[in-house]
Formats: sequence, structure tokens, C-alpha cells
Amino acid sequence: MRKRFSNLDQIDCLGTFKDVLKWQRSKQKKVVDYKVPQCEEKQIAFLKSNRMEQSVTWIGHSTFLIQKEGLNILTDPVWAYWMGVAKRLTEPGLRLDELPEIDIVLISHAHYDHLNIPTLKKLKKRNPNLLFIIPEGLGYLMKRHKLHHFIELSWYEKLEAGPLEIHFVPAQHWTRRMLWDTNTSHWGGFVLQKASDAQSIYYAGDSGYFRGFKDIGERFNIHTALMPIGAYEPEWFMHASHVTPEEAIQAFYDVGAQVFIPMHYGAYMLADETPKEAIDRLYFHWQQANLENEQLKSLAIGETFRM
Repeated sequence: MRKRFSNLDQIDCLGTFKDVLKWQRSKQKKVVDYKVPQCEEKQIAFLKSNRMEQSVTWIGHSTFLIQKEGLNILTDPVWAYWMGVAKRLTEPGLRLDELPEIDIVLISHAHYDHLNIPTLKKLKKRNPNLLFIIPEGLGYLMKRHKLHHFIELSWYEKLEAGPLEIHFVPAQHWTRRMLWDTNTSHWGGFVLQKASDAQSIYYAGDSGYFRGFKDIGERFNIHTALMPIGAYEPEWFMHASHVTPEEAIQAFYDVGAQVFIPMHYGAYMLADETPKEAIDRLYFHWQQANLENEQLKSLAIGETFRM
């Protein structure tokens, strides 16, 4: 029997079938008349040649190109145009052929909007030596799809890639791809740093608000936090597994970061709020918290933040 994974404090993020029916019956049809803007001046030439500077480029949803310590790293790469019945609202920020050679792919968990097998196979074809860093328990899926070059990590385990340390850290979430594989692999985020690093990056993955954010902040010196702000409505159903924008701000406080880059909104309608509602709510609570505007880097799709 395969191992089943759980959250800190045994928090259950799984809604019942009755809850799902209640949500579907209460859904309100919303018009999506706002699209997250595309960057007008994408730095493709820089990204393809850069092995020196640290940069973060938002491809869309939870997919980022991170350049750090000479490595090109993708988080949860998804270039799919459909997510179930949800059509992609915006083009990916870069085409696959516009990427530099990717060295490492980080997978936070097995949900389809974070783990897209066709995308992984295309990336593997471009670089046969591509390394996938995945949560414990996910190796069975990678092997089934002949994606054999992977390393599984448990919470707070790390991989050293040259001077870069890649730490797998907790999140509050769940996984399922089929009816029979619920929570048979883990979920989490990643901290990318080197020793005495003043520019470490925290990729939160997918998470509800939980005490683990404070623990991550105590363990690491985080500069830039890539934080989810979407898929939170209806809150009675989503609160355990997805932070609201104001909870994302509190998590930003908890981890002690200096820069907040929002993600997990704008590409697909996975819940009831629209992309504009998510980003407007973030801006409103950012101002309410009297935080510096310079700390919030709301990227256009395809935009590069050079650190």
C-alpha cells in the first residue's frame, strides 16, 4: 500500500462530494473582462545568455523562470491551453523556444495546473539531462511517463546544485490526479539560496494559510517571495488549501521577505473570483497594511524582475 501524506496539525483540505455539489450549485456566472497584461519588452536575449545575474520571469499562473547561481530553473511549468474545461485566459509569457536551456524543474505538487506532463516531455526533449525535483511519492508518476531523471524530497530536505541549495518546504494543501491516488504524493514550496545569501527566493507553491509560514521565515533569510493570491472563492470551501490575497500578505510578513511577487491568478478560472478581483483585493489590503509600494512587484506576463 502506498504512503498517504498529510498536513501539519492534520489539517484536512479535502472537501466532501456534498461540498463540491454545494459549490457548483452556488456558482455565479462572472464576466472576465480583464486580462493580466503581457510585458511589451520581453528580455529574451538577456534570458538566453544570462548566467550571471539573478532574475525572476513570470510565465503565467505558477510558472516562473528563475535564474540563480548560473542555473536556469522553472517552477511548475504549464504551457497547456486548457485546464479541464477552463480555457487559458492569457498566452504564456514566453514560448518554449524562447526559453534558455533549462537545467532544473521544480514541481510543488501533482495537481494538473502545476504538473503538466506534455509540457515536461517537451522540456525533456529539449534537454535530455534536465533534472526534475519533486515531492516525495511523486516518482511513480514520473516513471510511468519515462521522466526518469528526478530526485524526490521530503519537507526540509535539500539538494545542492553547485553553490545553490534547493530546499523543499511545507505547504498546506492536498493532491489528487485520479480517484484512487489522493494524497499519495506530498506537496510544498521551495527555497533557493546559497550560504550567507541575501537574495534567497521562496516559491510558495499552492497553500492555505498555516503556521508553517512562520517556521519557514525562522529557518531562512528570504528576500523575494513568490506568493499565490488566487483560487480562494468561495472561501468557505477553498480556505484550507488556498490563501486569500490578505492571507498572502500575512504569509509575506511571516516569512520575513522584502519583495512580494503575486502568482496563481490570471491564467485560468479555477475558482469563483476573477483575475481582477484577486489583484484588486491584493492592492487594497497592501495599502491598508501601509506597506511600501516598492516591495510589491506585480509583474506583467513575460516580465523579468532583475535582482
